[in-house]
Amino acid sequence: MANQKKGSKQPLLQSKTQDEDRNLHQIDSQFGMLGVALMLLCGTVSSYLFTNLPNALTRADLERYPGAFIAERAWDNLKVLNDIGPKPTGSDANEKLTVNYLKREIELIQASKHRNQLLATKHQITTGGYPVDKLTSLYRNVQNLVVKLAGENGNSTSPALLLNCHFDTVASSPGASDDGASCCVMLEIMRVLSREPKRNRHSIIFLFNGAEETPLQAAHGFITQHKWAKQVTAFLNLESAGSGGKEVLFQSGPQHPWMIDVYARSIRHPFAQTAGEEIFQSGLIPSDTDFRIFRDFGNIPGMDFAHMVDGYRYHTKYDNMDYLSLPVLQRTGDNILSLTREMVNSDELEKASLGENKVGYSIFYDFMGLLFVCYSADSAIAINTLVAILAIIMPYYGLRRSVGVLGEGSIAKEAIYGFLATVVGTIGSLLTCLIIGRQLDAMGRALSWYSTPFLVLGLYCCPALLCHCFSQMGINRLFANKKTVLNLSQIVQSRMIGVSLFWALLVIPLTFAGIRTSYIFMIILLFSLIASIVTTVLSWQNTTRKWLLVHLAFQLLTMLWATQYYHMFMKLFIPISGRIGANKNPEYLVGSIAALSILLISSYMMPLVGLLKRASELTAKLTVFILLAVLLACFTQVGFPYRDDSAHAPTVQRHYVTHVMRSYYDELGNSRGNDSGFLFREMDRNSVRLIRGIASPDKVTAVRQMNSCEKEIFCGIPFYSLWHQKRFDNYWLPGPPPVAEEAVTIKKIRQDQISEHVRRLTFVLEGSIQSSLIIGAKPGVKLVGWSLLEKLTPATEFNNQTAHFVLITHGLASEPWEITLDFEHEDTHYNGLLVDIAVVTTHWEAHRMHTKEFTDLINKFPSWAHVVPSVAVMNIHVF
Repeated sequence: MANQKKGSKQPLLQSKTQDEDRNLHQIDSQFGMLGVALMLLCGTVSSYLFTNLPNALTRADLERYPGAFIAERAWDNLKVLNDIGPKPTGSDANEKLTVNYLKREIELIQASKHRNQLLATKHQITTGGYPVDKLTSLYRNVQNLVVKLAGENGNSTSPALLLNCHFDTVASSPGASDDGASCCVMLEIMRVLSREPKRNRHSIIFLFNGAEETPLQAAHGFITQHKWAKQVTAFLNLESAGSGGKEVLFQSGPQHPWMIDVYARSIRHPFAQTAGEEIFQSGLIPSDTDFRIFRDFGNIPGMDFAHMVDGYRYHTKYDNMDYLSLPVLQRTGDNILSLTREMVNSDELEKASLGENKVGYSIFYDFMGLLFVCYSADSAIAINTLVAILAIIMPYYGLRRSVGVLGEGSIAKEAIYGFLATVVGTIGSLLTCLIIGRQLDAMGRALSWYSTPFLVLGLYCCPALLCHCFSQMGINRLFANKKTVLNLSQIVQSRMIGVSLFWALLVIPLTFAGIRTSYIFMIILLFSLIASIVTTVLSWQNTTRKWLLVHLAFQLLTMLWATQYYHMFMKLFIPISGRIGANKNPEYLVGSIAALSILLISSYMMPLVGLLKRASELTAKLTVFILLAVLLACFTQVGFPYRDDSAHAPTVQRHYVTHVMRSYYDELGNSRGNDSGFLFREMDRNSVRLIRGIASPDKVTAVRQMNSCEKEIFCGIPFYSLWHQKRFDNYWLPGPPPVAEEAVTIKKIRQDQISEHVRRLTFVLEGSIQSSLIIGAKPGVKLVGWSLLEKLTPATEFNNQTAHFVLITHGLASEPWEITLDFEHEDTHYNGLLVDIAVVTTHWEAHRMHTKEFTDLINKFPSWAHVVPSVAVMNIHVF
């Protein structure tokens, strides 16, 4: 009877025990903010490691480190290049001062080399051209300085490693980081290696190219015309898209995994991400490098390195030595010197020349600069799939072992709820960030975070986090089950299986689709999997505190892993948002990055909301942070996007202003009129307001609304950058003519009928200034051939007009140039006009040509604006 009586009370006791368990398993609401604090702490640690640089070596360290990279010597070289100032191709600063200085430094290295070393120098002056997309890129007499440090196998056919930098700059920028620092790093590497008593196994070719910003032309001249180019088996390209920080390996190969293997075993301070490679090659970043030329025209594998921190100063007057440091050069020098030594003494370089190395894609990444991992894309399929499956199976197995067969259904249901909460939170956070971005833009507060990136935390990260909290809370309310056999801790662990399911359903399809960046998500699954294994082995599923401790320990690693990508993407794309034009809302870009980052950082933290006694306290505090950020962004100076140099942290608004003279000629060469004015390029979302404020709204006209668009090819706008001027909005302000001392001229020589339907126009182009041609065939006429290149480059379109755009760069002065154009016409006896040809001459760094009106206009721009002035002459002919 005692047993029966006791058994009759068992259900009541079980129910009571479950209620007590739920209360015991709940934790104080303050721990919700502790989770947020952990995220911020991990973000701070990853930010420190992201920007931490090694101590620089000076000449005093030479005795202790005789074969080391000495940053102080590179720094002294950089000071000279920096003091020369802006060095656009064709300027005396580039073609004379810089070339002569580099020659002198190379001669000094030649004089101080070890007697066992052989150093040969070539001064290349090259002319050529190539098509790129819908642009015809031509160059005349651009300069390269090429130095070969011979290896043991130093004959003319043995493999060699190429190191490349460019010494030219854009107008108005001294180019200390882009790319003077890289050239000085190469000088120091040459200095160090040439003083060693033993030769390297293979030769090293150092290419100092003088026309990269034009774009990429001198590298083309070397790889297609220089006799040493045939020896090049691999290359290292040193670039910059910022102003200091760590150099990142953001392109490799393509499909030459041996290069990553060499990197892995040689680099002292790794910073390399497959994600960076895929993002760059997607076209999201408005830049290109010589890597493209060596790959496409030389069919040579290589590695692309670039500094990316503080992209605000990229291509501005603030890219100078004041914003660089010796540790930047030391870190880059250490890595490139170590990599160069390893590569030129490796079997892989020789095998690459024979085509014996394996080919295929690599997955590579570093963890906080402390650990570097690489493996093949084929291995990634197995790794990603295995981790994704085990990340679901292991925690399910552990929970099932803990609760028994009766709990299987409950675990599966809670896992589905966890998956649903993650999906809803992800969609909600992304939509919320996009809505916020739209509203900020509509209020005229676009780019409020540009100078103060911490505002992104309140404007976008907190709302994204809040959406995930509401999603978890909503799922808890909708699907609460008091009859479940699971206690609260087990419910939360089951929900995390749903999070793993979410990531698995993302990782596996992306992996099989060839998206190598899926490794980012796989690592998040991996940390969760390891935590599950530990919990299962120790049977801690029923002990909330112990299980939670293990979970949080591995989530710290997850947060460190994920926050490094937050910093990487924000430091890259926030500065870029100031130079992508006005047609794209930058709030969408930054908001999307924030939403994705919060998902990466907190996906396995969000189910813990179910453990909080009063989750509403957490959401209330997050709301306060959001309101505070909105107030700062919209109603204080903190949210003003731009800063001058007063705090030694300039974040400028970019402007290109061109003083233009336009002249129009008929088929007989007689003038049919001229006009002049100022052309403004809209570089970011807020540019037009400043342009209209400075130039008077009633006088400024959008280019596509000008009267000249009805009559002249490409609206009669002096195109010098097809990519920028075609895609960005431009504005015109009528004004007095500029002082144009020189201009490229075109003179018709003859017109010949070379077949029944083809006529040839021959003319002479004279002048050695940066210029371009816009060639637009008349209706019923088609351009079918020319003497510029072997093949005709596809035409491009602007303002519903089709024409061929030809960019012509001059280094040293060149002779007049005879050009032929072949036109096909439908009528056999066609005697009408064939073509409109616009000849554009652009003068950079031509301050002597600035009129008082132009100078006064430029001076109206505020101190937080960076203005790049130029003078352009445009002659439009009809033939």
